[in-house]
Amino acid sequence: MKRTHVIFGGLALVVVALVALVTGKERLLARGTPLYLELVPVDPRSLIQGDYMVLDYAVSREARLSEDKPVADGRLVIRRDERGVGHYVRSGESQPPGPGEMWLRFKVRRSRVRLGAESFFFQEGHAERYAQAKYGELRVAEDGSSVLVGLRDANLSPLGGGPLSAGPDAP
Repeated sequence: MKRTHVIFGGLALVVVALVALVTGKERLLARGTPLYLELVPVDPRSLIQGDYMVLDYAVSREARLSEDKPVADGRLVIRRDERGVGHYVRSGESQPPGPGEMWLRFKVRRSRVRLGAESFFFQEGHAERYAQAKYGELRVAEDGSSVLVGLRDANLSPLGGGPLSAGPDAP
């Protein structure tokens, strides 16, 4: 009897943790600030995992090449232009973001600045459509955590459709 309670208690704990994670991501999708980051071209195919695109962001490369090189996990300061495209300002958390700037969390793995959304999976046979991607669309919370929403072309038009792929003027 006691063993059953432990098993069901552990299962309930796992379910509660999963619901909390999903709820947090859904809240970020609904309330996060839209941010478009320029992509650096990469190969859109993997034979083992199916069709997907490895994403590399221009701001990641700029942060890696900057004088104040990030050596650990932290946050970048990003400035959004009039179209909502993010541009690297600086790394480090010594100064808070100024007007028109925002945090963006990163991790350094294998000497590369990672934003946490470096892979975009899509339906088999749609590689040509996503090869036109020039921007990654993210939703960013005030603390800098982010989630990848979709990919955009050079005009910030959504690629692939979907409920979160509204135009660049969407709320």
